[in-house]
Amino acid sequence: MPVSAEELYHWHARPGAFRRLTPPWERAEVIEDTGGIDDGARKVIRVGPLRLRWVAVHEGHVEGCQFVDVQQQGPFARWVHTHRFVPDGRERSRLVDDVEYALPLGALGELVAGRAIATKLDAMFAWRHRTTRADLDAHARARLEPMTIGITGAGGLLGTQLGAFLTTGGHTVVPLSRERPYAQKGLERLDAVVHLAGETISQRWNATSKARILSSRVDGTRALCEAIAASTPRPRVLIVASAVGIYGDRGDESLNESSARGSGFLSDVCSAWESSADAARAARVRVVHARFAPILTPAGGALKSMLPPFRAGLGARFGSGAQWMPWVSIDDAVGAVLHALANPSIVGAMNVVAPRLVTNAEFTRTLGRALHRPAFLATPILAAQALFGEMAGPLFFDSARVEPGVLTSTGYRFRDPELFDGLRALLGKARGSEARYPATP
Repeated sequence: MPVSAEELYHWHARPGAFRRLTPPWERAEVIEDTGGIDDGARKVIRVGPLRLRWVAVHEGHVEGCQFVDVQQQGPFARWVHTHRFVPDGRERSRLVDDVEYALPLGALGELVAGRAIATKLDAMFAWRHRTTRADLDAHARARLEPMTIGITGAGGLLGTQLGAFLTTGGHTVVPLSRERPYAQKGLERLDAVVHLAGETISQRWNATSKARILSSRVDGTRALCEAIAASTPRPRVLIVASAVGIYGDRGDESLNESSARGSGFLSDVCSAWESSADAARAARVRVVHARFAPILTPAGGALKSMLPPFRAGLGARFGSGAQWMPWVSIDDAVGAVLHALANPSIVGAMNVVAPRLVTNAEFTRTLGRALHRPAFLATPILAAQALFGEMAGPLFFDSARVEPGVLTSTGYRFRDPELFDGLRALLGKARGSEARYPATP
């Protein structure tokens, strides 16, 4: 690991570590947590599709050196996991996970499920080690002093991972409520705000739903920015979520942050959304509009919806598949937010997209390949519109060849630049020997 053993220990001890270490393909819900890693700390988790109850208690804690989780109740006959943090020079360390486990039913359980469990654990620890190392590397590169950061939409798909990522980096995260339009006191104690709240666009569009989508972004952002402008002192930076939908359907045209906006409902929404931050700009707050591509994670969003048909061998491109399809992994989405917080030169639009551009046909083939399934079918636009309504065209058939100009020019280090490797990591197909990113300097 590219940090001292002490910092590695503190990363694991901070709130958010469990969430960051839970693979995105695993269903795991914490229903009780006494907090911390000291002896006696207790976690109760619902895991897997059967929602099995797993009760783990910490013991064997040695400050700065190790802690141990012991299963009191759960799917294993025995589970003892020792986390050790071993110095390897001044600014390097080794993370050692020593797991002793036994399956139920003894030799029979080992015969029936032993190999499958070993494979699953290998994938899980490959994910954990890759994530730990890459998160530590990202925070080391950012070199940010601890900040207090407010997040709207903190309970959403991106917000939960962003909050966990920031807290394990030593920052304090304050969820901001959508119920009261940001008139609450406390904005003056925040160093930064990340605004992610907004009505989902993944629903059938009609006059009512379109008005709701627009209002949740424009009115909510305006209210937040007016509250920020009125606070003294005020946050230094505001990162407002936007989307690559601002560019519209542009065929093969290469698009960067200086490209003109497109046309259509999504472009109109994004343009109004970004303009609604004017009050914060007028108050000399640094405002960044993070134009997110569709965020890939099996925990939710587009990829989660795609997985059942693709796993059944029914994966299909949309139309000809020639349209460009921007994407970004969830870890690069949170990494880009940290990068924007840490770089005062980033102002205005910032495309949050992977640098390796793919067409819809290439995306379809790559996802099929990652899952070891055929993916040669095609969905015509009329069939998609019958299923999804008006939103099918902009979401699935529009072409936007969007490049991450600002991220690239300011030195952002992508965790998942290649689609195939990113999908393998997200879907638990990588193994321990592949969990070496990023290389330690």
